[in-house]
Amino acid sequence: MDDFSAQPGALNSFRLVGGDANAVEPLQRALSSMSPTFVLNAGEPVNSVGAAGGPKIITQVVMAIVHRIDGKRTLVDALQHPQLHHQWLPNKLVLEKSFDPGIRKELSGFGHEIVEIERAAVVQAIERTTEGDLIGVADPRVPGKAIGL
Repeated sequence: MDDFSAQPGALNSFRLVGGDANAVEPLQRALSSMSPTFVLNAGEPVNSVGAAGGPKIITQVVMAIVHRIDGKRTLVDALQHPQLHHQWLPNKLVLEKSFDPGIRKELSGFGHEIVEIERAAVVQAIERTTEGDLIGVADPRVPGKAIGL
């Protein structure tokens, strides 16, 4: 029930602010970050990414795609990359402890208040190779594996 707003304008346990549209009453919407995502190339699906982690879900799905496509990393490397997250409230930049100390220092220099955490979210992905094979990758931060049928 925490995905609904018990009191509009108040923080929930994820420190997200819900409104009247998220009230605990019939016909209202849960305040959710679910964002299963498909990446298309010329209209064909080439990648699917999803995550678990409350408000950190959207950030990690986007970052996995950015690391894979723009960063030209393998899908495994994209999911292994240290995660970061920022949201409106609280005004803090969350970095995994494995984040590069040089980048952490540079971000602090820009005035970011940094909070270190063990892990931000758990990301899973599937990719279609140019040969048409499917490759599933499980987030290395938690026990698990990708299997296919």
